[in-house]
Amino acid sequence: MVIRAQLQFWQRAMAMLVISLCLSTTALANLAGPMTDGQHILLMRHADAPGFSDPAGHRLDQCSTQRNLGEFGKKQAERTGQWLSQQGIESAKVFSSPWCRCIDTATLLKKGSVTIDPALGSFFENMGQANQKTEALRQLVQKSLKQFPKTPIIMVSHHVNIEAFTGVVLGSGDMVLVKIGPNGKPISHQVLPGMR
Repeated sequence: MVIRAQLQFWQRAMAMLVISLCLSTTALANLAGPMTDGQHILLMRHADAPGFSDPAGHRLDQCSTQRNLGEFGKKQAERTGQWLSQQGIESAKVFSSPWCRCIDTATLLKKGSVTIDPALGSFFENMGQANQKTEALRQLVQKSLKQFPKTPIIMVSHHVNIEAFTGVVLGSGDMVLVKIGPNGKPISHQVLPGMR
């Protein structure tokens, strides 16, 4: 049943990825405007990490047991940080999933210290947690926008989390600028393809 759910997820994910790539818009002239209006967050899927899922028995406190960023992924994250600077984002409140590939991506953006939050953690291996994790992410987003209304907020997570929250499927290193309503739920979004 778990394998069947994951297969259905991947089929939906691939279809949505094709649609997202076809409909993705060009970069904004100045990302700092919407990112400091107290209504937007930038969700980013971790940069390129070769492989699929995590090895059996992986541990969150041991990066060596996880699927991690490759050399391309590290450069991709650095280039994304540089691109964000060009868009007017020199510093931000940065949140990350507890997975090392997300923490490394968030760190390599060089936008400030990284806060690890379990609400951004993957539920790929336990799809039954989707609703619980999505609600936790909604609460984190709502709280963060209230706490940091004039500060750009960047959250680095996984494809399953981002799709569940926004309905958007992102490739590795891609981003989505999300406008958030008063209830902490997305009301619109703009896909921003990652650096290649």
